[in-house]
Amino acid sequence: MAHITACEMNKVRLERLKYNIEKQGASSVYIMQKDARNLEDFFAFDQILLDAPCSGSGTLNSKNPKLKETFTGTLIKKSVEKQKKLLTKAVTILKKGHEMVYSTCSILEEENENIIEPFIKARKVEIVPIKVEALPLLPVKIEGTICIPPNELYEGFFVAKLRKI
Repeated sequence: MAHITACEMNKVRLERLKYNIEKQGASSVYIMQKDARNLEDFFAFDQILLDAPCSGSGTLNSKNPKLKETFTGTLIKKSVEKQKKLLTKAVTILKKGHEMVYSTCSILEEENENIIEPFIKARKVEIVPIKVEALPLLPVKIEGTICIPPNELYEGFFVAKLRKI
Protein backbone atom coordinates (compact mmCIF):
# COMPACT_ATOMS: atom_id res chain seq x y z
CA MET A 1 0.00 0.00 0.00
CA ALA A 2 1.27 3.45 -0.88
CA HIS A 3 1.31 6.24 1.68
CA ILE A 4 1.00 9.68 0.13
CA THR A 5 1.99 13.00 1.67
CA ALA A 6 0.71 16.04 -0.19
CA CYS A 7 1.74 19.62 0.48
CA GLU A 8 -0.35 22.57 -0.61
CA MET A 9 0.00 26.01 0.90
CA ASN A 10 -3.05 27.60 -0.75
CA LYS A 11 -6.24 26.90 1.25
CA VAL A 12 -8.56 26.91 -1.79
CA ARG A 13 -6.29 24.52 -3.73
CA LEU A 14 -5.93 22.38 -0.59
CA GLU A 15 -9.71 21.99 -0.34
CA ARG A 16 -9.91 21.11 -4.05
CA LEU A 17 -7.14 18.53 -3.52
CA LYS A 18 -9.02 16.98 -0.58
CA TYR A 19 -12.18 16.80 -2.70
CA ASN A 20 -10.35 15.11 -5.59
CA ILE A 21 -8.66 12.60 -3.28
CA GLU A 22 -11.99 11.67 -1.71
CA LYS A 23 -13.65 11.49 -5.13
CA GLN A 24 -10.98 9.06 -6.35
CA GLY A 25 -11.31 6.94 -3.21
CA ALA A 26 -7.63 7.24 -2.35
CA SER A 27 -6.66 6.16 1.13
CA SER A 28 -3.50 6.62 3.19
CA VAL A 29 -3.18 10.23 2.06
CA TYR A 30 -1.86 12.83 4.48
CA ILE A 31 -2.42 16.42 3.33
CA MET A 32 -0.45 19.27 4.86
CA GLN A 33 -1.28 22.93 4.40
CA LYS A 34 2.36 23.87 4.11
CA ASP A 35 4.84 25.38 1.69
CA ALA A 36 6.93 22.38 0.62
CA ARG A 37 10.02 24.61 0.57
CA ASN A 38 9.73 24.66 4.36
CA LEU A 39 9.47 20.92 4.94
CA GLU A 40 11.88 19.70 7.57
CA ASP A 41 14.91 17.83 6.20
CA PHE A 42 14.18 14.77 8.37
CA PHE A 43 11.45 13.81 5.85
CA ALA A 44 12.60 11.14 3.39
CA PHE A 45 10.53 10.02 0.42
CA ASP A 46 10.76 7.07 -1.97
CA GLN A 47 9.11 9.05 -4.77
CA ILE A 48 8.18 12.67 -5.30
CA LEU A 49 5.90 14.39 -7.76
CA LEU A 50 6.89 18.04 -7.91
CA ASP A 51 4.18 19.79 -9.89
CA ALA A 52 5.90 23.15 -9.61
CA PRO A 53 4.10 26.49 -9.64
CA CYS A 54 4.83 28.22 -12.92
CA SER A 55 3.88 30.99 -15.31
CA GLY A 56 1.29 28.76 -16.96
CA SER A 57 2.70 29.51 -20.41
CA GLY A 58 1.32 26.19 -21.66
CA THR A 59 -2.22 27.20 -20.66
CA LEU A 60 -2.41 30.74 -21.99
CA ASN A 61 -5.35 31.98 -24.01
CA SER A 62 -3.99 34.38 -26.63
CA LYS A 63 -7.44 35.99 -26.89
CA ASN A 64 -7.43 37.02 -23.22
CA PRO A 65 -7.47 40.85 -23.20
CA LYS A 66 -5.57 40.91 -19.88
CA LEU A 67 -2.80 38.60 -21.06
CA LYS A 68 -0.15 41.34 -21.20
CA GLU A 69 -1.03 42.36 -17.64
CA THR A 70 -0.94 38.86 -16.16
CA PHE A 71 1.78 37.08 -18.15
CA THR A 72 4.87 39.14 -17.36
CA GLY A 73 8.61 38.82 -16.93
CA THR A 74 8.06 39.35 -13.20
CA LEU A 75 5.71 36.35 -13.08
CA ILE A 76 8.31 34.18 -14.83
CA LYS A 77 11.10 35.41 -12.54
CA LYS A 78 9.05 34.69 -9.38
CA SER A 79 8.11 31.26 -10.72
CA VAL A 80 11.75 30.40 -11.46
CA GLU A 81 12.79 31.39 -7.92
CA LYS A 82 10.10 29.13 -6.41
CA GLN A 83 10.94 26.26 -8.77
CA LYS A 84 14.64 26.33 -7.85
CA LYS A 85 13.86 26.28 -4.12
CA LEU A 86 11.24 23.55 -4.47
CA LEU A 87 13.55 21.35 -6.54
CA THR A 88 16.40 21.89 -4.06
CA LYS A 89 14.12 20.76 -1.23
CA ALA A 90 12.76 17.82 -3.23
CA VAL A 91 16.25 16.54 -4.06
CA THR A 92 17.24 16.91 -0.39
CA ILE A 93 14.33 14.81 0.90
CA LEU A 94 14.29 12.22 -1.93
CA LYS A 95 16.03 8.99 -0.93
CA LYS A 96 19.24 8.19 -2.81
CA GLY A 97 18.63 5.99 -5.84
CA HIS A 98 14.93 6.86 -5.90
CA GLU A 99 13.00 8.80 -8.52
CA MET A 100 10.95 11.93 -8.79
CA VAL A 101 8.96 13.70 -11.48
CA TYR A 102 9.37 17.42 -12.08
CA SER A 103 6.52 18.95 -14.06
CA THR A 104 5.12 22.34 -14.96
CA CYS A 105 2.31 23.65 -17.15
CA SER A 106 4.92 25.87 -18.78
CA ILE A 107 6.59 25.39 -22.13
CA LEU A 108 9.39 27.86 -21.36
CA GLU A 109 12.97 26.58 -21.14
CA GLU A 110 13.75 28.87 -18.20
CA GLU A 111 11.07 27.16 -16.09
CA ASN A 112 11.94 23.66 -17.18
CA GLU A 113 15.32 22.59 -18.56
CA ASN A 114 17.11 25.56 -16.97
CA ILE A 115 15.74 24.55 -13.55
CA ILE A 116 16.82 20.90 -13.64
CA GLU A 117 20.08 21.33 -15.59
CA PRO A 118 22.21 22.57 -12.64
CA PHE A 119 21.17 19.52 -10.60
CA ILE A 120 22.20 17.23 -13.45
CA LYS A 121 25.54 19.02 -13.91
CA ALA A 122 26.20 18.85 -10.14
CA ARG A 123 25.54 15.07 -10.36
CA LYS A 124 22.76 15.28 -7.79
CA VAL A 125 20.27 13.72 -10.21
CA GLU A 126 20.23 11.96 -13.54
CA ILE A 127 17.54 11.83 -16.21
CA VAL A 128 15.37 8.75 -16.45
CA PRO A 129 14.29 9.00 -20.10
CA ILE A 130 10.59 9.34 -20.84
CA LYS A 131 9.48 7.75 -24.08
CA VAL A 132 6.39 9.17 -25.73
CA GLU A 133 4.83 8.00 -28.95
CA ALA A 134 2.11 9.52 -31.09
CA LEU A 135 2.16 12.95 -29.43
CA PRO A 136 3.52 16.15 -30.88
CA LEU A 137 6.55 17.36 -28.94
CA LEU A 138 8.35 20.67 -28.67
CA PRO A 139 12.15 20.55 -28.90
CA VAL A 140 13.95 20.19 -25.55
CA LYS A 141 17.60 20.72 -24.71
CA ILE A 142 17.75 17.81 -22.26
CA GLU A 143 17.26 14.46 -23.94
CA GLY A 144 14.74 12.22 -22.19
CA THR A 145 12.50 15.09 -21.03
CA ILE A 146 9.30 16.00 -22.82
CA CYS A 147 7.51 19.24 -23.62
CA ILE A 148 4.03 19.00 -25.08
CA PRO A 149 2.73 21.98 -27.07
CA PRO A 150 -0.74 23.30 -26.29
CA ASN A 151 -3.42 22.62 -28.88
CA GLU A 152 -7.20 22.43 -29.13
CA LEU A 153 -7.26 19.11 -27.19
CA TYR A 154 -4.97 19.82 -24.22
CA GLU A 155 -2.75 22.34 -22.51
CA GLY A 156 1.02 22.45 -22.88
CA PHE A 157 3.33 21.08 -20.22
CA PHE A 158 6.83 19.83 -19.40
CA VAL A 159 7.86 16.62 -17.62
CA ALA A 160 11.23 15.28 -16.48
CA LYS A 161 11.84 12.09 -14.53
CA LEU A 162 14.88 12.34 -12.26
CA ARG A 163 16.78 9.79 -10.19
CA LYS A 164 18.79 10.95 -7.17
CA ILE A 165 22.44 9.93 -7.44
